[in-house]
Amino acid sequence: MARSIMIQGTGSNVGKSVLVAGLARAYSRRGLSVAPFKPQNMSNNAAVTPDGGEIGRAQALQARAARRVAHTDMNPVLLKPETDTGAQVIVQGRRAGTLLAKAFRKDRPDLLRVVLESFDRLCASADLVLVEGAGSPAETNLRKGDIANMGFACAASVPVVLVGDIDRGGVIAQIVGTQAVLDARDLAQLRGFAINRFRGDVSLFDEGRDDIVARTGWPCLGVIPWFDDAWRLPAEDMMDIRSSPGGRIKIAVPQLARMANFDDLDPLSAEPDVSVEIVPPGTALPGDADLVLLPGSKSTIADLNHFRAQGWHIDLQAHLRRGGHVLGLCGGYQMLGRSIHDPEGVEGIAGRVVGLGLLAVETVMSSDKQVTLRDARALPSGARITGYEIHLGRMSGPDCARAWLDIDGRPEGAASADGRVRGSYLHGLFSSDVFRSEYLATLGAGSVPGYDDGIDGVLDRLADHLERHMDLDLLLSLAEVPRRG
Repeated sequence: MARSIMIQGTGSNVGKSVLVAGLARAYSRRGLSVAPFKPQNMSNNAAVTPDGGEIGRAQALQARAARRVAHTDMNPVLLKPETDTGAQVIVQGRRAGTLLAKAFRKDRPDLLRVVLESFDRLCASADLVLVEGAGSPAETNLRKGDIANMGFACAASVPVVLVGDIDRGGVIAQIVGTQAVLDARDLAQLRGFAINRFRGDVSLFDEGRDDIVARTGWPCLGVIPWFDDAWRLPAEDMMDIRSSPGGRIKIAVPQLARMANFDDLDPLSAEPDVSVEIVPPGTALPGDADLVLLPGSKSTIADLNHFRAQGWHIDLQAHLRRGGHVLGLCGGYQMLGRSIHDPEGVEGIAGRVVGLGLLAVETVMSSDKQVTLRDARALPSGARITGYEIHLGRMSGPDCARAWLDIDGRPEGAASADGRVRGSYLHGLFSSDVFRSEYLATLGAGSVPGYDDGIDGVLDRLADHLERHMDLDLLLSLAEVPRRG
């Protein structure tokens, strides 16, 4: 039976996902069979598993770090926000429906059984299961029925290490304050703490570290310096994506309210010849862009309305008049068409909305969801692409006759007559070195091969970083065999 340890944070985005990925690579290099696990995640940037399910992209990266095939058991509950108050609920990789926040809170205890089932299966196939929490255990208003943090840790009897982010400031209060609000049962699961994202000479925080030890009684597992290459790893949250200026060509990406599966941007951001500019709401699309890339969306119709509300539809027409190119992926592809029909009200109120009209295609939404890994070829070059589809809706129309991809003999994608507007449901296009090089060449940019191999290099450097700055022997000794009751 595997041992397990859980990494919880004093808040969201303190670096838990990256730490777990680095730990997975470090312990797998030591010869352990490692599996990542996150009971509940909230992200619209999902990964597709070989068994045709969805998990958070962070868990897919952690599986890769552990040199393990991604599986739906690694993230049994995934919430994909569709509105400010509701989310699509994915249970063990499959769409279970859409719930409002209040309804989900009521149903969480029923999901604990599913979470423990997945956790037990992982434990049966690994030496070490690294568990990642979500948000913060100090959110006492969410403790009842919790399955993401201490609710899971107590139910599975998994010890916890708390991580604070010093770059935000107030890290002593983050950690000591968390201890102050937890009840006795939750505190019994805590074994230590770590400080993440320190900039400069870590010895300058010796007194702060010792103060936390004195106040909490917990050992410190390390003060971890800022890891400069973290941005090179695939981002899971929209708040983690960033512009990468300085390249020969500029790709503008409008920041949609429900942007989803934006991992397509990662290989482009890594290219020295490419400047990726994330355009926030209220800002015009840049007039000097070579390409405007419309990313995926969790709520296509709502994001189409959001797009128009920013005036981006006017900017997009001006971009094309200047000779620019447009690429729409998944939801962005649907927006480029003439119309989107939603007869079942899958995205809200049933009806039809007018699209941007840049492709002669139409979308019909349906409740059947396509979630599949794909092997494709670019047309006409034949460049091989490994990607995935994850979408609702079917596409048809005259511009589909100008498909520019082939998936198992099936034409995929659409293009305008002049070829400057394209769309496709296939994600992961730019991870292919050959295709990325071909596509960027049409925009006047060069390309550096080896993006996919580069991720493994970053994971190895991250593992080295943690070996230097964390007590990984102590952390491993704190891991325990989970038990019930």
